Amino acid sequence: MGAGEPALVPVLENHRFDEAALAAALRGRLPGFDGPVTIRQFQGGQSNPTFHVATAAGSYVLRKKPPGRLLPSAHAVEREYRAMEALQDSGVPVPRMRLLCEDDTVVGTPFFLMDHVPGRVFPDRVMTSGTPAERRAVYDDLARVLARLHAVDWRAAGLADFGRPDHYMQRQVARWTKQWAAVKVEEMPEMERLAEWLPRHLPEDEETTIAHGDFRLGNVILHPEEPRVVAVLDWELATLGHPMADLAYACLTYHMPPGPSGVTGLLGVDFGATGIPDQESFVATYCAAAGRAAPRGFDVFLVFSMFRLASIVAGVWKRALDGNASDPRAIGYRERYRVMAERAWAIAQRMEA
Repeated sequence: MGAGEPALVPVLENHRFDEAALAAALRGRLPGFDGPVTIRQFQGGQSNPTFHVATAAGSYVLRKKPPGRLLPSAHAVEREYRAMEALQDSGVPVPRMRLLCEDDTVVGTPFFLMDHVPGRVFPDRVMTSGTPAERRAVYDDLARVLARLHAVDWRAAGLADFGRPDHYMQRQVARWTKQWAAVKVEEMPEMERLAEWLPRHLPEDEETTIAHGDFRLGNVILHPEEPRVVAVLDWELATLGHPMADLAYACLTYHMPPGPSGVTGLLGVDFGATGIPDQESFVATYCAAAGRAAPRGFDVFLVFSMFRLASIVAGVWKRALDGNASDPRAIGYRERYRVMAERAWAIAQRMEA
């Protein structure tokens, strides 16, 4: 298996579904389902279980909600499908959407199918393979693709009702504060402090674009050989939002330590040696592509993005404790959310000083 080639495994025990029922439901609706179908699961991922569906007519990818009781509005495969369908001819690279099935009697939950896009996937936040020049090109393209997304006319794309275009940051802080309360299984003082600090420091501008919500290296497919993005995936958190919140989230890797395997973050990394641009360069590439000046007050968006990610990761850890995570490694996520909250609070205190 080459570097970045996605790992496929037999369908996990707790994610099995009636494969014959799926084939029967799709027979006559999509090419290839009148013959043999082979289904395997993509390894990793903490949200919606994702499957490779091989048929004689070509390969598809099936994405469904996880089994079990879910938080309200979580695992929104319907929103993922709608976002990618709206972006089909936008210049933002997305897979071709094929079918959305909201009937949960077929595989147990709603699901959608899209064309399989061959390429490389690096599930973490740091690209460690390739030459420094290739790594630089990949990160520059990530910045340009994000700028391209934010340039899409969301009304013309049919997404005027995809989210509320006003008071995005205030509503998001309230939402993730509520999410934290819903998944909290232990005391974490920094989370409480951030929930109190953020509403007092939010920007006043109301800029609105399509926001991906989880834009990072791990959620794109790179061309099999070239250092460029051929598909952006994982749109379940997409909405109408503030572009700087999306950009700040893409920059979180600069504030996370590398971790034992060197793929979690870029804090303290020698950027010259790796070829990966530092945060200032990444933001500058984005701004050049977006035709905008360097953002002011960017640290507030960073603090917000860390608080939001800490709430998400705490939820993944709780699902692991409940035995319902997509990836068995999630049981180790306690440390991740706590470090994220501590770093966010450190930036907030630095801003106060």
